[in-house]
Amino acid sequence: MPIKLEIVTVERMLYSDDVDMVIAPGAEGVLGILPNHAPLLTSLKVGELVVRKQGEDDELFAIGGGFMEVQPDKVTVLADVAEHADEINLERAQQARDRVQHLIESGNLSMDDMARAEAAIRRAMIRIKIAQKRRGSRAPLSQQD
Repeated sequence: MPIKLEIVTVERMLYSDDVDMVIAPGAEGVLGILPNHAPLLTSLKVGELVVRKQGEDDELFAIGGGFMEVQPDKVTVLADVAEHADEINLERAQQARDRVQHLIESGNLSMDDMARAEAAIRRAMIRIKIAQKRRGSRAPLSQQD
């Protein structure tokens, strides 16, 4: 008996299908959600959301934070930002990481700007990780991994 999953951003409905399992980056750690899970409302952090369907390859999504509501028969992810692995441009993600890393290394950032830069680095790194997984690449991401 599958569970209905919907991944929604401000811009669009990114995903809607029946799945066997959802693995999500909860604020307190990784959560595995199966059908008939107890009701739950949790915040999500930047990370990888994995969708499992029997007999198919896992589908990967980069999540940029948000919330997840779990009911016994439905999971709703309200993501600040989300991308399917197939949508991620690896080169652009690497360039974004490099730009932000350069800004951080310049030492000219205020505390607020530094916090935003660190969040941008986390988002870029998860996008790179997911894009590389999707493409079967196992090249090291950086020394921060």
